[in-house]
Amino acid sequence: MFSKATEYALRATIHIAKKSSKNNKLGLEEIATAIDSPQSFTAKILQMLTKNNKIISSARGPNGGFFISEKARKLPVRAILEAMSEDDVLEKCVLGLSQCSETKPCPMHSQYKSIKQQLINLFENKTIQYLAEEMTDGITFISNKKMI
Repeated sequence: MFSKATEYALRATIHIAKKSSKNNKLGLEEIATAIDSPQSFTAKILQMLTKNNKIISSARGPNGGFFISEKARKLPVRAILEAMSEDDVLEKCVLGLSQCSETKPCPMHSQYKSIKQQLINLFENKTIQYLAEEMTDGITFISNKKMI
């Protein structure tokens, strides 16, 4: 559904929200390992997420690293999609047609319409903090590594 970069951005943000604080910043290597992503690719993704400190914040220096502010924790998950310039995926036609509409629907339009609205609601109503808390409770996971 999303690009690999956006998938990693979602995972990275959730991991950072779970593990970091203003006093406990995470390094690039730890984040990349936790989300099962190449470090160089993770660095580019984190650069996009830290733009204007909207989603992720970073600090340089010996005690530097990545963290998420209390304000950003309250953002809807859709904010991550926006930071990655991929929030339009939720609005597009499932078949990728530019002219798909109520008056000129694609063959899947009527069936997908309610699913699309559910996806929009999911990404707009779940916060970053909510997903991090589910991770903390052990209910969910974000890595493809085998669980022991």
